[in-house]
Amino acid sequence: MNDGHMELLSSPHWGRYLETDLLPWALSCIDPDLASAELLEVGPGPGLMCDLLRRRVGRVVAVEIDPELAQALAVRLEGTNVEVICADGTKTDLARDQFTAAVCFTMLHHIPSPTLQDALFAEIQRVLRPGGKLVGVDSLDTPALRDFHADDTFVPIDIETLGARLETAGFVGVAVEVWEPPLRPGPKVRFTATAR
Repeated sequence: MNDGHMELLSSPHWGRYLETDLLPWALSCIDPDLASAELLEVGPGPGLMCDLLRRRVGRVVAVEIDPELAQALAVRLEGTNVEVICADGTKTDLARDQFTAAVCFTMLHHIPSPTLQDALFAEIQRVLRPGGKLVGVDSLDTPALRDFHADDTFVPIDIETLGARLETAGFVGVAVEVWEPPLRPGPKVRFTATAR
């Protein structure tokens, strides 16, 4: 990620957006017995959402591909109910059928191709228990967002094909919608799916 991203994703404003706009919706999509939930977060970055999730679910496994981000998050959350793994989300080596739910927030467009995005969906489907939920949000393509991703990876999700792609990965009960959160206006795609 470029420096602008790191500054944004570590900011108090981003933290408020996650807590106020994103977290209530995300938790409403997951099994109501959150105290025993085993949750996978793919692409936590600096970990502001991880901080919010760990206080509400039984256990969080955070998979982060960037070694420096993964190390910093592991050190910061040592001794909590969060395990940080430095790995590629498309091939985690985690056990099959392990998680109650999986979340990925504003990270899919950093995956360098639709093929690898699909590989991530398939890997998440593999590690979710039958009936487990995938809950995600990602930014949609705009000129301003393209400018913000200068010197960075930006492969926006096609909202028209996302549902079919999740079904191809093995999910059922897919729901995809355009969403404009109050604290961070601008079109985003919000989606849920259920593991078979």
